[in-house]
Amino acid sequence: MPINRKKPIQFQGNLTDRNYFEGWYYKQVSQKGEITLSLIPGISLFDRDKHSFIQYVLSYLDESGKRELIKGYVRFPLVSFSYQRDPFKVQVGKSIFTEKKIFLDLKDRDRLFRGTLEIHPMTPIKTGLFAPSIMGPFAYFSKMQCNHGVISMNHDIMGTIQMNDQSLKFNYGRGYIEKDWGTSFPEEYIWMQCNTFTTPETSLFFSIAHIPFFGRSFQGHIGNLLIKKKQYRFATYNGTKISELQRKGKKISFVAENKAAKLFVTAIPDQEIELIAPVEGKMDRVIKEGVTGEVQFELLDKKTNETHKDQGKAAGIEVVIEEKRRLKKLNIKEINPEPQELQEA
Repeated sequence: MPINRKKPIQFQGNLTDRNYFEGWYYKQVSQKGEITLSLIPGISLFDRDKHSFIQYVLSYLDESGKRELIKGYVRFPLVSFSYQRDPFKVQVGKSIFTEKKIFLDLKDRDRLFRGTLEIHPMTPIKTGLFAPSIMGPFAYFSKMQCNHGVISMNHDIMGTIQMNDQSLKFNYGRGYIEKDWGTSFPEEYIWMQCNTFTTPETSLFFSIAHIPFFGRSFQGHIGNLLIKKKQYRFATYNGTKISELQRKGKKISFVAENKAAKLFVTAIPDQEIELIAPVEGKMDRVIKEGVTGEVQFELLDKKTNETHKDQGKAAGIEVVIEEKRRLKKLNIKEINPEPQELQEA
């Protein structure tokens, strides 16, 4: 069956591919933001270690009010993975992921997760012939190292996941879905996502990465901001320029500007946890994601001259930069934080 580039949620690969990975990222945040659960079902087709998996990250408050952070990578045989393109469904082991619900039945050592989460109307990004997905015209190049799809910028979550004897309640929570597929994650990149801002239904996704392309490479970026049902696209392919990209301690900030809008972003990772990422299809690269971070933005709409400011928590933030390399791949300015800022970090 030919791949539908306008529906990146569908399985994009083939189980006979080599050195290939594909993974779906389902993120759920409870109504008050005290629980965040990210679930990543996927496959790894590395020649000597073909398997399917479910990776998870959970942040929650225990009975004493202390924040707990746990993770897991649960392996399954490749035969435990099955998919249906239309209507979309992916199954890994007993767990099922669709556009309308998640049924989770997952055992990881002494933890048993079981329950159903309903996904209410998703908010897809705007697409067209030039940009069939968030990748824009790059979606038409089949040999990209890493392809990205934003499935839903924002949606309601209803349901409960039982973790052993603890109930993780997500009724009236917020959800977000994206995915990646290809051979490897970018060598260096910055990624952030937040849809738990003070203004309901506001959602931001942004990624800046070092991208190999036909024997050469460039620093590219893709982003989408949803405010009051209006979407603002920031991407290399629509003329957006990135300036003032800098890191001060853990804090990342930059400005993204095009003809339609100017966006100022600050992201502060918090409570980072290790995740497993692909290299040539093999799931063995360790990266860190802040799952309880904070994102602030200010947007100037050049057409209406309106400004929008907001601040969100429970943000997912990844800053993957090779610290030991003298010449970093990303054009990011390093600023030494003040001693007081180091203590707070």
